[in-house]
Order: sequence, then structure tokens, then C-alpha cells
Amino acid sequence: MLALRYIALHYLKYFFIILMALVLFLVGFDYINWAEELSSSANILLIYLVYKSVFAIDMLLPLSLIFAMISTKIFLIRSNALVSFYALGYSRVDILKPFVVVSTTIIVLFISLHNLPKFSRADEFAKNIRKHSEYLHPSRDLFFTYEDKYVYFSKLLPLKKQALDIRVFSIQKNSLKEVIIANKATYIKGAWHIKQADILVKPDDISFNSLGIRIVEEKNLEILHGFKPKMLDQIYEGKVNFTITDAFEAYQLLEKQGVDTRSIKGAIYKIFIYPFFVPCAIVIIFFFVPMSVRFLNVSLFTFGAILVTLILWGILFMLAELANNKTISSEVGVVTPIIVLFLIAIRQWRKYRLAT
Repeated sequence: MLALRYIALHYLKYFFIILMALVLFLVGFDYINWAEELSSSANILLIYLVYKSVFAIDMLLPLSLIFAMISTKIFLIRSNALVSFYALGYSRVDILKPFVVVSTTIIVLFISLHNLPKFSRADEFAKNIRKHSEYLHPSRDLFFTYEDKYVYFSKLLPLKKQALDIRVFSIQKNSLKEVIIANKATYIKGAWHIKQADILVKPDDISFNSLGIRIVEEKNLEILHGFKPKMLDQIYEGKVNFTITDAFEAYQLLEKQGVDTRSIKGAIYKIFIYPFFVPCAIVIIFFFVPMSVRFLNVSLFTFGAILVTLILWGILFMLAELANNKTISSEVGVVTPIIVLFLIAIRQWRKYRLAT
């Protein structure tokens, strides 16, 4: 038990050191690249760096867990601690367990953080600060369909839960029936409320004897039941940085509307399935490391393990992005590679467990 605790503590130490180093490198490189475009205000600059750091953690945490395992294993080999553990009767699977348990626990916590908007949308907020000196820039010119209606928002303010300059076009039998025109709508208790609107009603029969288009003034209208401001902002701006709650709500709502949900499924898979390549990769790489420095060129192995990890991470990240952009299905881009890695890891685990 003491040996397993010893390994876990060293693994956590290397994990935090490597994660901090990678985050500082990414944030520093980004600041050098965009320094001229950033605001001179110290407060805005600090907020930008914080959001960029959170985004860096989101992107690099899985990679840091694998690098930390490699570093810990090299430390155990060089200090001869690994040989000592084997001499005391610990098997290779016993030595592997702390890495798997700690990495899986951190991954579960990492997934839960995606229910926080400031974590899951950190990169979006940082880009808004860089471009507009505010972390949540209003979305403009949104045009979408909902419940057989075509809706146009000139400006959407997600924080205020308001939309400005609204047009709602109602279609019946492939013909325009009426148009709702309003200056402002506010999201209250699950629906968009319009205090005052003008409704342009087109007659069914357009002829010289028809009365023509009627203009009706209406008050206290409700439209778009269940369509949250953040959901509108994310879906129709083509963003994929959903929180867990928003992703599931958006998927359920758009599924009912018959709207394409591939990007949302990809976002859900990326949150819940993609991070689990880490324990799979840890199991696979672990068993390729000899137990003693006499059988290992440490520098060559470290270089090779890091290179393989980066290539694997790059391929998985590329496939996830292709799934987000609907180039390939999310099942092919996210789910299938993780299942393949999981099966390989299970094979390795069973092979060496039976060997002991």
C-alpha cells in the first residue's frame, strides 16, 4: 500500500509540474503572438490571460497525464525503486494501478468542469477580449428556422437574455402568411417575450378585390419556447464549446425539430469519451518500458514515448475537429478511435496480469 501511495504522489507531482509548464508555454507564446492587438488595459489583459490559461488547461491536461506517467516511470527506473518493488513481490499490473486510478479520477473531474461556462467557453471568451475588449460579444444577424417559422435576430445579447430588431416569418403551404416585427424580445421563464409587435398579415387570395396586407398591433407575444439565449448563440454561430447541460438541452430540442445535430453529438462525445484515451494510452505505453536502466536507453525511450504520445494526441484531436466540422461522423471521429485504444489496452492488461 505504501508503494502504491509513493507512486501516486510522484505521479501527481510530475503531472502538476508538466501541466504548469505546458500552460505557461502556450499562454506565453499566444501573448507574444497577439500582444499588439490586445488592449493596453491591465485588467482586460489579465482577464484575457486567465481565460487563455483555462483554455490551455482544457486542451493540455490529458496530454500532461501521459507525460507525467512517462516521467514517473523513468524516475522509478533511474532510482532503482521499480526493481525494488518487483523484488518485494509487486507485479507490473500492481505498479500500473496507481497510474490508471489517478489518471481516471482526474479525467472524471476534468469532464465535470465542462459544466462550467467559464471553463468550457474559455477560448471563445479570450478571442472576444482580443477582438472586442469584452469577453462576451453580442452575436449579430442570426437567421434560423424553428417550428415552421423563420426567425431573424439583428443582435443577440446572451448575458442580458435579450434580442434586438426581430423578424418572425410564418409559412403555410409554402407561402408567406404573416410577419412579426418587433424591436426587442426578452427571454423569461422558458420563452421569448415581446411586449409590443406589429404583425403584417398577407391575405390568402391576392387580387384587385382583396383588402391587401393588414397591419395588426399585438402585445405580450411569446415565441421560441425553450430556446435559451446561450443555446441560440452556440448553435447558430456554429460554436461547439457547449457546457454539458447546454449540449444535452440543445440536442433534445433540435432532435425534436428535425434539425441536424451532428455537431452537438460531436461536442458531447468530445466531452465524455475523448478524454478517456489517456488511461488507455497509459496502459499501452507502460508495458513497453523495461524494469531496469540496464535494458533501456533512457534518453531514446523518453524521446520515442513523447513522440508517439504527441502523434496519437494529434491524430485524435484532428479526428475530433473533423467531427465537429461535420467532415466525418462523430462516431467515426471520436468514438471508434477510443474504443480501439480501449481494446488494445484491455489486451495488454490481461496479457501481463495472466503472466504474473
